Amino acid sequence: MRLRVLAAAAGLLVSVPISGCVNGEKREDMNMQEAADRADGILDAVLKVIEPEVQWAHGPTTTGSCDVTRRRAVMTIVSAGRRGSFLGVVDRFWRKSGYRIKAINNDLDVPAIFAQTQDGFGVTLSIGGKGQAFFEVDSPCVKESEVAESTTPPNGPAYEDVYPLPRPNVHSDFWSAGTP
Repeated sequence: MRLRVLAAAAGLLVSVPISGCVNGEKREDMNMQEAADRADGILDAVLKVIEPEVQWAHGPTTTGSCDVTRRRAVMTIVSAGRRGSFLGVVDRFWRKSGYRIKAINNDLDVPAIFAQTQDGFGVTLSIGGKGQAFFEVDSPCVKESEVAESTTPPNGPAYEDVYPLPRPNVHSDFWSAGTP
């Protein structure tokens, strides 16, 4: 079983996958490109419910032998005082969407929510250093295929070929405020 490592500015958070190939089971109704498209839809949906809007950029897309991971990094600064609200908005949306919450990390340095969609996609929100939020969607094991980069344009700078992405650098009167 593969392990996934999420780099957070405050340290490293190691987690067990919440999707992917388990017991050799493979979904034959979807290929890796279709899974990547589904992951983009999941990410689009959650980012649309966050009010006020946050600026985000694509993180790297990675593929395994039968799975794909899409990532997005929030470039808006989410202050320590607003992280609970940010996590709450996402948690409520995922529950309303029928996602199963698998774990919540309440550590104030690197809070995170781990969930799973009804069709087996693992979804994660983690908050790293400087209040940068990271969304990640892991597909279940699907048929192998080529995977193109996401066609969803970011709502700010694209940071093409920049890795790691810069720290959050967009101020929001709401999300960056110091008070809860």
